[in-house]
Amino acid sequence: MKASRVIVTCTLAVAAVVMGYFCVMSVVTPIQFEDTRAAREVAVIKNLVDLRTAEVEFHHQNGRFTASYDTLFHFLKTAPKKELMKEGSLTDKQLEAGLTEAKAVKILENAKKKAQKKNTFADNDELYAYIWANDKEVKDNGLQGFRRDTIETNMLESLYKGEYTAENIEKIAEIPYSNGLRYELEVNNDYKTSQGIRVPLFEARAPFDSYLGDLNEQELVNLNDREKKLEHYTGLKVGDIYSPNNNAGNWE
Repeated sequence: MKASRVIVTCTLAVAAVVMGYFCVMSVVTPIQFEDTRAAREVAVIKNLVDLRTAEVEFHHQNGRFTASYDTLFHFLKTAPKKELMKEGSLTDKQLEAGLTEAKAVKILENAKKKAQKKNTFADNDELYAYIWANDKEVKDNGLQGFRRDTIETNMLESLYKGEYTAENIEKIAEIPYSNGLRYELEVNNDYKTSQGIRVPLFEARAPFDSYLGDLNEQELVNLNDREKKLEHYTGLKVGDIYSPNNNAGNWE
């Protein structure tokens, strides 16, 4: 009789421990899943932003987006990046007098054209020095020291400040924590607005399954189900191939 009581007591104790464990895990597991998800999505989002930067520049120079990573990588490695170099700025007095950046640049361009018809200059420094000292309109508008030049720079250095090089740029396409999977890249270069205006679109996606697939399976199923019920994309993405959204990310 006593032995039976001991067995029952031990069984109940074990059951209580097991139930307690599952109760704790039912609270801890979702928290751990969400904490890990949040940490991983920082890296996923960064790559998506970097991809968006590349696609936007490609569109700027080519008038379309590309769904080909080979084409995008070749562009990033070989195409020059045009940048406006600025020296000097307009004063409040000049702005109040109606002088704008665009007007100032036009005055300089006209002055440079006139100067180049009369003289030959060794470089732009010599050209600017001449018009600052001699062009009446430049002097009348107080534009001595004001300079705007478009120059060509290295695309990767300009866009990513040394973070990516020709040797490692392909990393931009890899989804972190996915064992080498790439972001899904899709374009719609023929989209037209209701006014008939062509607006090229692109979309880069990372499904939850790609970067959370090694975590708790049930929590991942629950996450996908929640997003589907809300009619949300089940993952992270930038852009939209069905509707212009200024290439926004779905986390923004």
